[in-house]
Amino acid sequence: MTRSPADNLTVAAHRATLTDRYAAWRELGFDASRCPVRNVLDHLGSKWSTLLLIALAEKPMRFNALFRDVPDISKRMLTQTLRDLERDGLVSRQVFPTKPPSVEYRLSPMGESVLGPLTALVGWAEQHFPDIEKARVRFDGGADAVAAPEGRVALAPVPAGS
Repeated sequence: MTRSPADNLTVAAHRATLTDRYAAWRELGFDASRCPVRNVLDHLGSKWSTLLLIALAEKPMRFNALFRDVPDISKRMLTQTLRDLERDGLVSRQVFPTKPPSVEYRLSPMGESVLGPLTALVGWAEQHFPDIEKARVRFDGGADAVAAPEGRVALAPVPAGS
């Protein structure tokens, strides 16, 4: 992949910024309680957190709707991930006084603020997914590796009627 001079400047700026931040975290002794990478990005980077934030970006949803919407998640993992996102202030939970009580989840204002960076990261993942698949095949199979299939994979199935 060839970069333009402007891209090289951007990469250099990002590299310098991240190097400075890394040095600051190192000075703090990489204390997990004060390290945003381990403390915050660890939660945001989990596949379930990311998928739930994307699902809730569309609209508020009840637990069972999220369970149906996010493929392969167990009820236990959905419950735990929603609790973690609520604890971090990214998701709010509203209980309705019905019998039985119903609960709706939505992005909080802070949860909405992560959509911009998350969109950029998801876009990067979609753009580079074929190259990453090829790199994995090369790594796993050595020189005799067969090329990985081309194309992009959707994040989740498109709901019927859309």
